[in-house]
Amino acid sequence: MTKSLKSLWGRFLFQDRGILPTKRLLLIFFILSIVLIMGTAIDIPWKFVIIVNIFVFAASLLDLLFSPNKKEIILKRIIPEEMERGKSYAIQIEINNHSLQSFYFRLIDGIPLDFHRPFPFHGKIEKGSSTIPSYETRASVRGKYEIHKLYFRYCSSLGLWEKQMTVELHDSVKVIPDLSETKQYLESAQAFLLYEGVKIRKRQSGVGDFAKIRSYVVGDDPRKINWRQTAKLREVMTNEYEPEHGKYVTLLIDCGRMMGAELEKGNRLERSLEAALTVAVAALQKGDQVSVLAFSKEVKVFVPPAKGLAHLQTILHAIYNLEVDASESNYAAVLQYLETMQKKRSLLFLFSDVATFLHEETALAYLKRLRQRHLFLMMGLEDVTLLKTINTKPDQVQKAMIKSIAQQQMLIKKREKLKWEKQGLLIVEALEEKLAVTAVSHYIDIMNRNLL
Repeated sequence: MTKSLKSLWGRFLFQDRGILPTKRLLLIFFILSIVLIMGTAIDIPWKFVIIVNIFVFAASLLDLLFSPNKKEIILKRIIPEEMERGKSYAIQIEINNHSLQSFYFRLIDGIPLDFHRPFPFHGKIEKGSSTIPSYETRASVRGKYEIHKLYFRYCSSLGLWEKQMTVELHDSVKVIPDLSETKQYLESAQAFLLYEGVKIRKRQSGVGDFAKIRSYVVGDDPRKINWRQTAKLREVMTNEYEPEHGKYVTLLIDCGRMMGAELEKGNRLERSLEAALTVAVAALQKGDQVSVLAFSKEVKVFVPPAKGLAHLQTILHAIYNLEVDASESNYAAVLQYLETMQKKRSLLFLFSDVATFLHEETALAYLKRLRQRHLFLMMGLEDVTLLKTINTKPDQVQKAMIKSIAQQQMLIKKREKLKWEKQGLLIVEALEEKLAVTAVSHYIDIMNRNLL
């Protein structure tokens, strides 16, 4: 295809600038051509046919006088700076018509292919007015995206010729992880955890930070009765304690090859990020200091520990564009790095693939040393395919063989988990939709039991 043909084809595909015939004009010429060809059968001269075609074509050009000049149309895109992955957002296109003619328009926004693209978008705008049409889109992949162009076509009420213009509108948008579970926890932490059967509760032993003095109720520990306040107010009062705050929580996020396994919604890394952010919110809300370390073959991101919900934005901006690497995870290297960076006792929360991690003998040696100072907890996703295979009915020889192999794999995993747990390293697996709930529930349980 020559350069000129490529340019012409690009104009038909909403690219560059130009003036194009509409379907209405092409239909008129098609009908006229059929009539004139039929007329040649009754001896209409070809000279007349050519003159008629030229006249109709020249008359159609008058349509351009009823469409605005390109300089009289001003476009502006209104797009949010952040979008959560998989959620729909409205993007507005402000159109100002400073001309004395109304027109119909079509537009295609230059958003990336990872976004849902409901184009072309149609509409009409009256003379000397402005309108703000909007379209819904959603992003399927996290990251930072640059949007540079908007392709716009418009025509007059006659609709014979269509003018095309390409507008340079530079915007950037960050697609962050889905924060639905994080927001759910912030709205009602207790309801979020009751789904897993774990309650946020005050410590019953009277050990921890003193919270307040309140009236005694049935079921309270009599040893916590405050006799001084009881005598002063002539009402039984009791002390209330809560777990100590200011603990350190380190979230380790694996970005290795196995974390790219696809699930019903996203992949393992997507689910791990969402669960890690929910744990971070729970810890920051309780006054703990949270740090984040993302790794694969080497350390990719490290966010130093800090407290307060404002620190969540720091974490979010550091990890929102993490991607799965093609290489295997180097657990030994990251644990060695962590040993030098995290000197204070911390809860090490690792989100990774359990099957891969259990066979890392080199990581076990480092974790034994880290276990002397830190508390280790690993969160992974259940292998749904393996569970379904184990639960299948072996009504055929082939199915029975596959089921026996799946059961063998499950026994090997349980044996390896038991070996790690004997070293004081807790490993928990959860279903895809319950990963965040399970992770936060274990964090609350550890803090309530004062294990850290």
